[in-house]
Amino acid sequence: MRLDQPSPKPDTISTLEAFADTIVPGEKRNPDDHAVAGATSGPGAVAAGALQLLQNPATGLTESLDELVRALNAHAQAHAAERAIALDPAVPPFVALPFAERTGLVTVLTAHGHPERDLWVLLALFSNMAFDTAAHLHTAEAMAAGHPGLAAMGFTAPDPDGLWRFPDFSYGRPLARLHPDTAPSGSLA
Repeated sequence: MRLDQPSPKPDTISTLEAFADTIVPGEKRNPDDHAVAGATSGPGAVAAGALQLLQNPATGLTESLDELVRALNAHAQAHAAERAIALDPAVPPFVALPFAERTGLVTVLTAHGHPERDLWVLLALFSNMAFDTAAHLHTAEAMAAGHPGLAAMGFTAPDPDGLWRFPDFSYGRPLARLHPDTAPSGSLA
């Protein structure tokens, strides 16, 4: 987040976390956690840093996060009204939805033909990227810190010098012969 940008409001944070948790669910951080539904055991997108990634100016979303949260909560309010779901007024509407209803609403918002689909798919992609790639962190640092998504996927740790080398070919065999002018560094001489 840029230094001149105000900190997100608590309702913005909890709504974005609830959305990210809907995309890659995780376990509750504490019994009073409303944003993370606890739909599964182990860490999900929130623990993997989805909020930090979404707040990164490189995503191009930082200026729009408050508006996306307002729109998501408006959709959640309408979704709840259509289904006669009573929402807890102490938390934002999307956060108040039960996990299955959050999932149902996100399915509708990301469906082909929905006029806002591109926005919600983009938000979902960044939520997933936080878990799958730790896109907001340097990979070696994420590995050293035990990033939950990279750990869950079995991402190989770097060598002690922080570089990745693969002594075995990923397909079990070389896919091509080295060019005769290849230097030990792997570059053409």
